[in-house]
Amino acid sequence: MRGNDFADLKAFAAIVEHGNFTRAASHLRVSPSALSQTLRALEERLGVRLLNRTTRSVAVTEAGARLLARLRPAMEELEAAVADVKDLRDTPAGTVRIQAARFGAISYLEPLFGKFHAAHPDIVLDLTVDDAITDLVAGGFDVGIRLGEWLDQDMVAVKLGGPLRQVPVASPRYLAKHGTPRQPRDLLKHRCINWRQPGSGGIYAWEFKKGGGDWFSIAVKGPLVVSDRALALSAALQDVGIAFWAEERVRPHVQSGKLVTLMEDWCAPFPGFFLYYPKQKHTPPPVRAFVQFLRQAWSS
Repeated sequence: MRGNDFADLKAFAAIVEHGNFTRAASHLRVSPSALSQTLRALEERLGVRLLNRTTRSVAVTEAGARLLARLRPAMEELEAAVADVKDLRDTPAGTVRIQAARFGAISYLEPLFGKFHAAHPDIVLDLTVDDAITDLVAGGFDVGIRLGEWLDQDMVAVKLGGPLRQVPVASPRYLAKHGTPRQPRDLLKHRCINWRQPGSGGIYAWEFKKGGGDWFSIAVKGPLVVSDRALALSAALQDVGIAFWAEERVRPHVQSGKLVTLMEDWCAPFPGFFLYYPKQKHTPPPVRAFVQFLRQAWSS
């Protein structure tokens, strides 16, 4: 076997696994054009066509299917052997690619940067902060931090912190001018600051629940739509309207008297954020160290 054959065969397997060149290239951290050239060179060396390509998809040829059937067990064994050797290191090393919602990154990662670096100086955390819901594997990420309601069923999930609660808030000046809503349907008569989740064309409908009742949502309207809830909070402080965000984020402004919480008896807690990652036979040592660190930090 030539020196670069293993890498080329791994690239071929990744293309089949991810279904197209773009996702496979992201997973392998190369460009789609470079991955296409790699496959072409492999096919030329083998003298057979492994994939039938279109502009949107790839299909495995008979030769490709036969190669893949023999290749997968061998590659799994090789990767396991490499993982076993890496486990002999006294300290894990490498890069952990993380995608996290902004609130999750600020609440559960930012406070631990210093402690994690002190405990694992040879691990690089490559953090992407993005509120859009994307495919973790297709994006080339090792782990993610999201609300539990947005997790895929085939992921390993680790709870971070306790339940959360969202509350509507407004400035005293706004309430003096426009009145105070007493129940969610009153919001339809008010100026509300909306949030559009990045990657989504729709506007988030505010969710409420009282006592033992069911959750329901209200599609509010107002003079401002933002993709970052911190901006909604800033607008509420400037008397633009009513914002709706996590209780712990608005608490300092409520305690200072700059904002007032509304309809708290309609604001029920819900499961908060989780660290999640794909199920796999051999979790890379740096990813395993990162997961264990966060699990211990937020277990109490």
